[in-house]
Amino acid sequence: MNITSETNGDLQILTVHAQRIDAVAAIQFKDTVRELTADQDTAVVLDLSQVDFIDSSGLGAIVASMKQLGKERPLHLAGLTPIVSKVFALTRMERVFKIFKSPHEAVQIDEAKSA
Repeated sequence: MNITSETNGDLQILTVHAQRIDAVAAIQFKDTVRELTADQDTAVVLDLSQVDFIDSSGLGAIVASMKQLGKERPLHLAGLTPIVSKVFALTRMERVFKIFKSPHEAVQIDEAKSA
């Protein structure tokens, strides 16, 4: 799965370059996130703006990634498309994750907290 990483201030932004996170992609998603975050110690923002579909396996992979990061490294979400946002609302996962409109918004809020 193609996921890119960049660091902006105190945040590591992972951008998912795929239309789907489903049963076929879930294991590769978790492995890629683990590899990209292994040498970092910042909070992580997962940019899902290119993801049009997520199933229960994809949702489970995102939750597993959050658990792998631990409580000291929160995993936030950004750029949820309407269908993906609906999945998070229906499963009440929007209560578990902090969700931003975009990675840019997450960076702005993080910078405001640091100031």
